[in-house]
Amino acid sequence: MKPFNAIARGLAIIAWLPLAGCIQPSAVRDDAQWAATAPKDTDTPPPVDGSIYHEAQAMELFSDTHAHRTGDILTIVLQESTQASKKATTSTSKNDSVALGSPTILGQGVTLNGKPVSIGVNGKNAFDGAGSSSQSNQLTGQITVTVARRLSNGNLYVRGEKLLTINQGQELVRISGIVRPQDIAQDNSVPSTRVADAHIEYTGRGSLADANTQGWLARFFNSKWMPF
Repeated sequence: MKPFNAIARGLAIIAWLPLAGCIQPSAVRDDAQWAATAPKDTDTPPPVDGSIYHEAQAMELFSDTHAHRTGDILTIVLQESTQASKKATTSTSKNDSVALGSPTILGQGVTLNGKPVSIGVNGKNAFDGAGSSSQSNQLTGQITVTVARRLSNGNLYVRGEKLLTINQGQELVRISGIVRPQDIAQDNSVPSTRVADAHIEYTGRGSLADANTQGWLARFFNSKWMPF
């Protein structure tokens, strides 16, 4: 019975492999750490009825409209554009030549068929290699985030995400980083090039994303484990 069970398990694994190749890991992760940060609750003093001036109203009229508190909203203008290129060329050449005269034994030269014996070694080695690589990326758009934490030096740690669900799948944009209050424009926006330690993700899932993803067998042949 044991050989039969081993054969059955082997057949089950072989039958499961094609199904495993059809399963693609989800590109969109529902992480709680990317959730919007709510502002801290503060006890607001009740307004004094019967007076013309209210302190709470004055604070709303003259307060800074730029994001500066935990939970405030800030718009990040995506202006990412990168280009990189690399080119390398290597050429080596080496020639070796060794010649040995006819050896002598007891003062007499060694001959073969009446001709002196001589030894000569010639070697030649050459290598030519060239490689080039180029890459460019561009990402534009806008995403509104919230202030997750105000740092001790006054800078703002912001994070947020935008999830678009369409009939053919989902598109997810995430960004987090540190923003200086001085870089915030009058419309409460800041370019992504001004975000320090920026982490930007643009992923998706669905039929369109699956069509642009290699299967497990193709990934194996293109992996480092392929010996050829």
